[in-house]
Amino acid sequence: MTLDRDARRPGRRAAGPVDEHAVLPTHDDLTAAVPESLTVSIALPVPVHEAPEDEQAVALDEVAVSPVVADVVAPSTTSIEIVTAELVPEPAEEGAPVDPADVPPLPEAAAPPLSRRERVRLENATARPAVPIDDTDAAPRTKPGRHAAPEGFWQRGVYEGTFHLVNPGDSARARERKATDARITKTLVGGTRFVPVLTRKGGVGKTTITTLLGMALADLRDDRVVAIDANPDRGTLAERVNRQTRSTVRDVVVHAPEIRDEASLQRHLSRDATGLDVLASDTDPLISEAFDENDYNVIADVLTQQSTGIVLTDCGTGIVHSVMRATLQRADEVVVVSGGSVDEARLASETLTWLEANGYAHLVRNGIVALNTATQGTDLVKLTEIEAHFRSRVREVVRIPYDRELAAGSVVRYAALKPFTRQAARDLAASVMDGLPAERGARVIVP
Repeated sequence: MTLDRDARRPGRRAAGPVDEHAVLPTHDDLTAAVPESLTVSIALPVPVHEAPEDEQAVALDEVAVSPVVADVVAPSTTSIEIVTAELVPEPAEEGAPVDPADVPPLPEAAAPPLSRRERVRLENATARPAVPIDDTDAAPRTKPGRHAAPEGFWQRGVYEGTFHLVNPGDSARARERKATDARITKTLVGGTRFVPVLTRKGGVGKTTITTLLGMALADLRDDRVVAIDANPDRGTLAERVNRQTRSTVRDVVVHAPEIRDEASLQRHLSRDATGLDVLASDTDPLISEAFDENDYNVIADVLTQQSTGIVLTDCGTGIVHSVMRATLQRADEVVVVSGGSVDEARLASETLTWLEANGYAHLVRNGIVALNTATQGTDLVKLTEIEAHFRSRVREVVRIPYDRELAAGSVVRYAALKPFTRQAARDLAASVMDGLPAERGARVIVP
C-alpha cells in the first residue's frame, strides 16, 4: 500500500483520489520499524591551546628526568662560624634531680615605703630636744571660762560693748557655717577613702561636680584630696584646674615602683589653689582604651601608700567600661550625677537600679545624688518631683545651681564662684563626709 506524500501530512488533503478502504499502519507497526539504539558520531576539530606571552615567560620546560644518578663532583663548601647567645637551659624532666647551683637566685625585695605615721614617729625619735619658743607675739589665747569672740553684727557689738563680759554667741549663719566645716573636716582613721562620681549619661556636668566636690573638700581638709580622671574617652577633668604637669594615669602606672614619697607623687599631679590634686587621663584615644581595672588598682595602691585621705574618681560616661569594676570594689560611697530634665533623671535612676542589681545596693542606700540644675533641659516645674523620687532611694540629694564660672567649661576658680554655688559645693562635701566611716571597718547608719 502506498500513500501519497501530501496525504501523510497532517492537516492537508491528498491531491488525488484516496481509497476509503485502505488500511493505515498502526502505532506498533511504526515502532517496530525504528531501531532500538542509534549512535551518531560527530568528529570535531581538536582545540589548540596557545599560551599567552606572560604564561610562557614563567613556564617550565618539560625535561625528562633520568632515575640514574650520575657521578657528579660535589661543589666545594664554605664554613661560616656562627656565634649564638647563651641559651637558657630547658627545665629538667619531672623526677630528675636539680642542681641548686643551676637555679638563679631571686632578686632582693625592696623595702616597703614608710607610711606618714611611721615617718613622723621616726622623725620624732631622732629629733633634737625642742628649743623654747618665745610666743609673746602670738595670737592671744582665750582665758579660762570665756569663749572666743562671736560672729555676727549685733552679737559682736554686744560683746565689745560689755567689755567682753557678755557673749551672746555666734549668729545662726555663723553656727551653720561652722557646723558644715566640722562635718567636712571629720577625721578619717584607717586608710584612704574612695568616692566614685558616676552617671550613665554624658553632658550632665559629672566632671564639674567632681571638681566642685574636690575643691570643697581640699579647701578645708588637712589631708590630701586627689581626683582621678578615669574616663576611657579622654576626660576633661585636668582642664578644670591649671595644669602643671604633662603626666597622666599611664605615667603613674609605668613609674609606680619609683613613687616612694609625696614629692615623687606630686610630680604627676596638678594642684589647684584650694589644694585639690588632679591626675589627668590619657589624651590619645588608642592609649586610653588600654587603661583597665588593673591599671586603676595600681594607681589606687600608690595613692594609698602615700597616705592620701580621699580619692575621687571621675568614672566617665557609662557604667560598664573596664575601670568601673575596680572602682566600685574599692568604693566607700558613690555620687550619682543627674541633670534637671525628666529624661536625665530617668537615666540616673536606671544607674541606681543597675547598682542594686549587681550587688551594690549598700552603696545606693548610702549614696548621694547631685542634681545639676544648670543643664540645658532642666524642667523647673518637675524639679521637686525629681528630687522627691531620688530621696526615696538614696541618703541625700544636693542641688547644684547654675554659675557662670562653671558654664565656661574651662578652669574653675573656686574663689570666683557665687556664694550660693560655694555653699552648694560645701553641702555636697559635708554630705559625702557624713557617709564615710570615721574608722575603717566601722558601719555608717543610714536613716
